[in-house]
Amino acid sequence: MGDPQPRTVAVIGGGPAGLMAAEALSRAGVRVELFDAMPSLGRKFLLAGRGGLNITHSEPREPFLSRYGRRREQIAPLLERFGPESLLTWLHRLGIETFVGTSGRVFPLEMKSAPLLRAWLHRLRESGVRFHVRHRWCGWREGALLFHTPDGERPFRADAVVLALGGGSWKKFGSDGGWVPTLQQQGIAVAPLQPANCGFEVQWSAHLRQRFSGSPVKPAVIRFRDAQGVEHQRQGEFVVTEHGIEGSLVYALSAPLRDAIAAQGSVTIFLDLLPGYDSARVVQALSRPRGAKSLSNHLRSRLGIDGVKAGLLYEVASREQLNDAAQLAPLLKALPLTLIATRPMDEAISTAGGVRFEAMDEHLMVRNHPGLFCAGEMLDWEAPTGGYLLTACFASGLVAGEGAARWLDYRGHGA
Repeated sequence: MGDPQPRTVAVIGGGPAGLMAAEALSRAGVRVELFDAMPSLGRKFLLAGRGGLNITHSEPREPFLSRYGRRREQIAPLLERFGPESLLTWLHRLGIETFVGTSGRVFPLEMKSAPLLRAWLHRLRESGVRFHVRHRWCGWREGALLFHTPDGERPFRADAVVLALGGGSWKKFGSDGGWVPTLQQQGIAVAPLQPANCGFEVQWSAHLRQRFSGSPVKPAVIRFRDAQGVEHQRQGEFVVTEHGIEGSLVYALSAPLRDAIAAQGSVTIFLDLLPGYDSARVVQALSRPRGAKSLSNHLRSRLGIDGVKAGLLYEVASREQLNDAAQLAPLLKALPLTLIATRPMDEAISTAGGVRFEAMDEHLMVRNHPGLFCAGEMLDWEAPTGGYLLTACFASGLVAGEGAARWLDYRGHGA
């Protein structure tokens, strides 16, 4: 008897989750055919690293896990298998040195994603993984995967499939959420996609929009109460945009802000423009005689309030409040700002929603479709920026790839 035909797994999606699944499968001796709709692999990954690739975070396990919110319980086993320490070991073996920034975030020494991706793709090719670009998956036909390619439709049969198709943001880089109806038609439970790590809309005056769009606000504290009455408070910095606000501080709070808007129609946040000052110090500074100084000069000289912070104050405060220190001081510590909507999903850094964990087993295999595994951002979870998104994408890709190899092995022994 000749050797049996090698088992083949189709991995669909060439981002971090798909590539990690391909690596796990090739290590297990499985033939891997990886398909991606774009002309090249890892496009969103490359863009994410353009300003400095934040690969993971160095904080302890408990606060790290807390970043995954309501899906902490489902993400924790994935990170047990391949958490931040495992990821760093993997990077170092790939020849990528890393360092920890002052915020605890971990970056490659070169700060870029391109060298990492090049080294990784080279290693995958060396291990036998075959790549097929410009292959857009459009479902199944007669049991075969079906792809749209520049040469027309192409069917492909595989012994198992790993889907790592991304979420629904950044369509031009391949993450368009077009897979949602395809899976739903197969009876697979998918939570609606929503923007995550996103900006929010504010009804600015024409003056503020024209004068301060693009201006960073730092430092500042955002405080608000969500629809369940839970108080949220966080310090950082954000940016005033033409349409509202965005930036790291806003992204960190985007999930409860988005959910509050969905429940209430809008949400009012309170900005502390002077987080280094207590209320008594602000009142004292404002109560000093200003003589011939204008209010703007008084605020700048006494409290350092100028530029965009002054613009925000004048946007919200009435004339009476501006001229009364007793009313002005509380505004500087709790300036109300009403957010009326999220920005469109395609502008978001990531998305929430996706294939529900309840529809999968612990190896990320879809329960009602044996041999079909899902990984990465297309799963129903979300996390803030800071390395948490990428870490869980890598981990879920590894678990799905190992799960597919294990499933094939089990079937082979059972035959």
